[in-house]
Amino acid sequence: MLFIKRSMHAIAFTLLWIISTSSIASQRNIDSAFNSEIQQKIIQHFENSAKFSNYDEKAKTWSVIKDKTVIGYVFETDSQVSIPAYSGKPVNLVVAIDTEGKFKFAWIIEHHEPILLVGIPEQKLNEFTMQYIDHHVTDKIRLSATVKDDEISIDAITGATVTVIVVNETILRATNKVALALGLIEPTAEDSLPLSKVKNTHFIPEDWNALVGDGTIRRFHLLRETVDEAFLKTPASDIDVANASEKRATFIDIYYTYLNAPTSGKNLLGETEYKWLMDKLKPGEHAIALMANGRYSFRGNGFVRGGIFDRVHLTQKRSDISFRDLDYYRLNDIYPTGFPRFREMAIFIVREHFNFDPGLSWDLNLLVRRQVGPIESTFVNFSTSYQIPEDYIIRPTAEAIESAKPKPLWVNIWYAKTFQISVLISSLILLIVVIFLQDWLIYYPSFFHNLRRVYLVYTITFIGWYGLGQLSVVNVFTFFQALFSDFSWDLFYMDPFLFVIWTFTAATILLWGRGIFCGWLCPFGALQELINEAARKLKIKQFELPFRIHEKLWAVKYLIFLALFGVSLESMSTAEKFSEVEPFKTSIIFMFQREWWFVTYAVILLVISIFTRKVYCRYICPLGAALAIPTKLRLFDWLKRRPACGDPCQLCAKECEIQAIHPNGEINANECHHCLDCQVTYVNEDRCPPLVIAKKKGRKSKRKIGSSISEADRIEIKELVDAE
Repeated sequence: MLFIKRSMHAIAFTLLWIISTSSIASQRNIDSAFNSEIQQKIIQHFENSAKFSNYDEKAKTWSVIKDKTVIGYVFETDSQVSIPAYSGKPVNLVVAIDTEGKFKFAWIIEHHEPILLVGIPEQKLNEFTMQYIDHHVTDKIRLSATVKDDEISIDAITGATVTVIVVNETILRATNKVALALGLIEPTAEDSLPLSKVKNTHFIPEDWNALVGDGTIRRFHLLRETVDEAFLKTPASDIDVANASEKRATFIDIYYTYLNAPTSGKNLLGETEYKWLMDKLKPGEHAIALMANGRYSFRGNGFVRGGIFDRVHLTQKRSDISFRDLDYYRLNDIYPTGFPRFREMAIFIVREHFNFDPGLSWDLNLLVRRQVGPIESTFVNFSTSYQIPEDYIIRPTAEAIESAKPKPLWVNIWYAKTFQISVLISSLILLIVVIFLQDWLIYYPSFFHNLRRVYLVYTITFIGWYGLGQLSVVNVFTFFQALFSDFSWDLFYMDPFLFVIWTFTAATILLWGRGIFCGWLCPFGALQELINEAARKLKIKQFELPFRIHEKLWAVKYLIFLALFGVSLESMSTAEKFSEVEPFKTSIIFMFQREWWFVTYAVILLVISIFTRKVYCRYICPLGAALAIPTKLRLFDWLKRRPACGDPCQLCAKECEIQAIHPNGEINANECHHCLDCQVTYVNEDRCPPLVIAKKKGRKSKRKIGSSISEADRIEIKELVDAE
């Protein structure tokens, strides 16, 4: 009864411990971000058999997987960008994209827009966001009924123009950021260029005609017939159409320029106003001047209601730059000789977070609206480009451009995980020190065993649950597949934790065999060992198979490995399914956050570990079998044996908790986990039978030698004192 009671206590302890660790994994569970209805909508836009997987802290995305293969990513826009809307607060959306960078889903999950709370139904905005589906992250998406050949048209919402402008910018900027972080798109050359700088000392006095003539000030002239033609194939084709005499009339005539350059800024504003403006600008901010005549206003009145200018915005490097009321200054006077009079003038500030580059071209976009019903409108976007004169800027040097070139994605991942990699490498160096000093450490068994326990806890928590550094037989198959296809190290560099552990494991296998990894660095193996050690402390009875049966069961893991390897040659995805014989993904990667049958299998193996050490490692693990094969090539065998080991002494063979020592005393390196328990016994004069016998013989022979000397043969010993 006592045995049963203790066993139940150990099992309960194990299960409670597993449940407690599960709460850690649920911190970024998708259920805490999106309700079941939203999750179902997302899945429907992929495949019904798809499901959500782990959260990527770096990219701030959840993976969508099918048959263990990632088919898409889901994220909240609030985790990527923060762009205030009409209400002054961001609109938060859930966006899903596939692995090719195409939109699969976009939906509003939180907003504070008054126009949607009291007027326009929220469904209208969700219908707007669903227009992005099947378009690519890099597509130029415009809120316009007619667009250029390289642009995509989507319909805006009448009465909520400001909101949809912000939503469009939020979706595009957030998705572009995610796609770059995940490596779905490559950074453009413009993205990687260092920013150009303005020549603050370059100033040439010029009149209006000279400024326009050399491109310092650009003109964007829209005639009424041009606007009518743009609306021709839209529902607003017959709204506000110019008659024959008005077709050549001006709709809007805009002059625009970049003000930070002294030649444009000082000539246009005057010395005093230019200095005032430059003092107002923070580092990284830029000023744009717009001056216009005509029947259409570039300012409109949207900024009065919602604080955002809904008619005009800039575009540079695939990103839209919108302006709020705080980015606007009224421009009252300009001073170059010969300038025309304007109906409206304004200065807009491009804020630092847009990363604006004055040396690159940018587009000025003008949104024109025609109302086609009481609550319906049609929008058309017109755009023109600006390129600053070369004399006004300092381009980055060739050295700066070279150093700023986009690095491979894996390099950025390694930089992002510098701390984790440093800790891992430090721990591996410590392990190497332990191996080299093993002949000294085994003389201090208490210290050594405590050191080993601490290291195993570190392996489970840091390498396993934190770093997700659990190796798998699937990694072996992936390597073999890569060898016979287009091999590239970049594939393996993408996970620095696994790469470092695999490199270390490969090196130690060639030096000492598989035992270093299996005994010290395998998180699931460490988990089994610590559970078993706790059970032993609780005096739970242990069970071991007879060696003849145990030895035959070694072959099972090799058969499993060979079967999986054969399947992988035919179908890697099928091999991944069958590799679930490894409980690593359930217990370490997902921390038991999986379907009940996976969890049950992993828990059964851990419960068995209460009664006998590492059953999975000894008889089932295909990864252990894969690592045992090259162990035959090891260079060193530092585990010491005596002639008496095995015949007659069987102590180490009986004490080896994974039964890696044959009855004849030979250590099987293919099965040894390098725990060094046998080496601790090897040097213990009070436990190792050959040493115990030698110690006893030594005491007897000393007494015998002392008593056998005759009185005549003894030498008198006298103390010598120096004479003074």
